[in-house]
Amino acid sequence: MSRLPAVSARMMIKFLEHLGFTKSRQRGSHIFFRHPDGRTATIPDHLGEDLGRGIMNKILHDADVKREVFLDWLKKKKSSD
Repeated sequence: MSRLPAVSARMMIKFLEHLGFTKSRQRGSHIFFRHPDGRTATIPDHLGEDLGRGIMNKILHDADVKREVFLDWLKKKKSSD
């Protein structure tokens, strides 16, 4: 099991949107996302700061997504850029 790399909140937002999540609301720097099947996730969007591994694990857990799915998507995203 590989470690999660530090990524920006914007990258995590793109990943959630790729999965079908949509922004439902925002309170301050915290953006709330909802999936049509009822899953939710919250992303703190602090300018200039990457998400830590702990908060990334929490977001992936809340979104009910396996770490490997995120890592595969990230690898494809970086190779296409």
